[in-house]
Amino acid sequence: MTATALSRALHGRELSCVEVLQAYQAQIDHLNPTVNALVAPMAFEALRARAAELDALLAHGRSLGPLHGFPQAPKDIMPAAGMVTTKGSTIFRGQISAVDAVVFERMRAGGAIFVARSNSPEFGLGGHTYNRVYGTTRNAFDPTRSAGGSSGGAAVAVALRMLPVADGSDMMGSLRTPAAFNNVYGLRTSLCCVPHGPTQELFFQQFSVAGPMARNIPDLALLLSVQAGFDARLPLTHRHAAPQDWTGALLDRDLRGTRIGWLGDLGGHLPTEPGLLQTCGDALAAFRTVGCSVEDVVPDFDFEALWRAWIDLRSFSVAGANAALYDDASTRAQLKPEAVWEIERGRALGAMDVYRASCVRSAWYETLRVLFERYDYLVLPAAQVFPFDAETDWPHEVGGRTMDTYHRWMQTVIGATLAGLPALAVPAGFGPGGLPAGLQILGPAQSDLAVLQLGHAYDQASGFARVRSPLLG
Repeated sequence: MTATALSRALHGRELSCVEVLQAYQAQIDHLNPTVNALVAPMAFEALRARAAELDALLAHGRSLGPLHGFPQAPKDIMPAAGMVTTKGSTIFRGQISAVDAVVFERMRAGGAIFVARSNSPEFGLGGHTYNRVYGTTRNAFDPTRSAGGSSGGAAVAVALRMLPVADGSDMMGSLRTPAAFNNVYGLRTSLCCVPHGPTQELFFQQFSVAGPMARNIPDLALLLSVQAGFDARLPLTHRHAAPQDWTGALLDRDLRGTRIGWLGDLGGHLPTEPGLLQTCGDALAAFRTVGCSVEDVVPDFDFEALWRAWIDLRSFSVAGANAALYDDASTRAQLKPEAVWEIERGRALGAMDVYRASCVRSAWYETLRVLFERYDYLVLPAAQVFPFDAETDWPHEVGGRTMDTYHRWMQTVIGATLAGLPALAVPAGFGPGGLPAGLQILGPAQSDLAVLQLGHAYDQASGFARVRSPLLG
């Protein structure tokens, strides 16, 4: 069942919450040992008791919301009350959280049953989901390959029907890369559309966002309707970010004549794995099918200056959030090398370095703002590689070019992050080796609904997301 159909069946009492829980638990038991997407499972009898409580509420005509009775597995990067929150680090192995992050609070209040956590790399750093607490999450279409990251566990669980929908978060493609790698949809929401936190620092953190993952756009919109909206604990969140019905508005846009700018590999700046650009380029036909025009365009910008600004601002954020772990010798010894690298870079930056990087970011936003006067949407690959060997740490070479950092191979995702724009990762078919690829659809500032509307039309025209994993039989 799609998530929207499942919600209707539960509310119509065609299915019970207990039956749904049992069905998803059976799927988890069957497939999770192969892919390691869901970790820290909760005791089943307690979950069954909660499902029975939710059935009793429906029997008395009371629904908690569209997720009523939905098994969910909050990403193991933010706190979930009563559950282990390790952030993929041995430092926090076994740590039980006392409170929910806002997005989990909303999902729980909306009727979700938290059955486990979805796996994530240490502190969400890197586009490959592995850590020393739970191990490696494997691709839904080929378990020898990476699931992407950092929302790798969530993407695989959705692709393999172990969850109807899933939450994720995205700083540097953490919703988009695993969506591309596992043939599902992932929405990097507009800055502050969905509350992300609370965190120690409420104003400078403008890169990490929370958002939904799903197998189709109506399901994505269903979860977003629960996640989005203002929260006073996070003063930058938007009061207008939660329409009454995201799903019902998906067909309200006539896309004939819509102008799409195809950014491709940014005029050769982005190295790509052989076959990737061709696969993504072929997928553009689906936009033309629904009446869009597609035109090649390369923004007039210094992309290396943009990259330098990005890694400075990223290191500044990572170092600030994790300085205490670095200062303590016992916890520093447990940090993975990439985390140490980020923290040391961030601590070496001066105030003017951060200011200059922010100015580059601002100039990039202005470049895209002007470009959106010419195009309604911008499209480019969601990843520069196909899913790679799960036993490697990260791609050290792409398209014949050596990667100079652990995340340079993900450069395609930084444009939307730096500009604070909504970016929807959509399936783009399968490459020469049969592995999934993805596109990302970017819209102007705060145009999340418009991005979903184009994504829904694309999904109907392309059909890529309806290709099932071989693991599903």
